Amino acid sequence: MDAERTPGIDPTAAPSGEGCADCLASEAPGWWFHLRRCAACGRIGCCDSSPSQHASRHARESGHPVLTSFEPGEDWFWNAETQEFLDGPAMSPPTAHPDAQPVPGPAGKVPPDWQQHLN
Repeated sequence: MDAERTPGIDPTAAPSGEGCADCLASEAPGWWFHLRRCAACGRIGCCDSSPSQHASRHARESGHPVLTSFEPGEDWFWNAETQEFLDGPAMSPPTAHPDAQPVPGPAGKVPPDWQQHLN
């Protein structure tokens, strides 16, 4: 399949921000391990290892099953519905959170025992 025409991927969809939109909007837990970007609309969510798993929730609730990494140096696509990796086009920048942002993040919200909270 032509990567430029992969269903569920809009390479022009800009990321919604620098971190998980839902974690940043809530009080608790409010932090993430890694970030994922909706390949259809650009919404940034936290990965399935994160306490709230917002990226997969967005994929289910929005009908946008294709996610891509929002981590530096990663360029893979994942179909959350079929549980398969996909090939896809280069996404519009930025393609990752800022290098200065810690992982896990955001700074000041991650509990000291964060590893015990991973899924």
